[in-house]
Amino acid sequence: MSPIIQLTGISGILVTPFDEGGSIAADRLAPIVDRAVEAGIHALTINGNTSEFYGLKFNEALTVVDAAAATINGRAPLIGGVGRSVNEACALARASVAAGAAAIMIHQPPDPFVSPRGLRDYVAHVSDAAQGTPVLLYLRNDMIGTRTIADLCKVDNVVGVKWATPAPEKLSEAMAASPDHIIWICGLAEIWAPQFYAVGARGFTSGLINVWPERSAEIHAALDAGNDNEALALIDGIRTFEELRAEEMGGTNVSVVKTALALMGENCGPTRPPSSWPLSAAQESRLRKFLSEHCIMSR
Repeated sequence: MSPIIQLTGISGILVTPFDEGGSIAADRLAPIVDRAVEAGIHALTINGNTSEFYGLKFNEALTVVDAAAATINGRAPLIGGVGRSVNEACALARASVAAGAAAIMIHQPPDPFVSPRGLRDYVAHVSDAAQGTPVLLYLRNDMIGTRTIADLCKVDNVVGVKWATPAPEKLSEAMAASPDHIIWICGLAEIWAPQFYAVGARGFTSGLINVWPERSAEIHAALDAGNDNEALALIDGIRTFEELRAEEMGGTNVSVVKTALALMGENCGPTRPPSSWPLSAAQESRLRKFLSEHCIMSR
């Protein structure tokens, strides 16, 4: 039975480790998961964007959800990301539930021809495939409009929205228009959490947890306690890391995490194109300095 998930906590997004030949190296997840569990991260997500979901073959996405479930081994709730074609999303939802996922996270389809009612049908099909397992919407484009977002939140089993667009005012509008039971989560990691908390969201996603989960836990504790100044100071301490991840149109997002892991002695392989790999010498130098200043490489 899956552990009960605290949706207002930290949703840590796991990397997908590769070996030297480019194949999934599931055993390399162990130290990352152990560290996150020990730090008290509330839930771990596989097949999210930090997992390079769109760079994985469908069979690889199936492999990593099983690998993540086995590595976590019930120590924390698992969230399984699903997406791409509706048939693939439904199949991956069923596989994630079978692996023991406590919730399913639906990626917003990147298809160029998405209609509002077609998107609702997509979510409904995936929700049905999840067989009663709670469903989270991962919203990266708020241009679909408040009415559409509210309609998506009315689909059976949808319990929350990971809001990943830097528009707190639109988030506030969507919250007001949607059912009261929906839980709104900051989907833009620690940096944006204070702004989203200010309009009523709770919890946040995090790629930092792969490297420094203790800091993520400290930030969450400060925000939950209403200690805004403390939270902002803690967030300021990770600004270099997150600014590096945002470079090259976000193309260094996962590259920074994987490079940091390699510098810590936990090589998870390169990222796949179209991600930016490797980091430039200047980028790596800034990352080394960040890790050194916070004693992350030496632990």
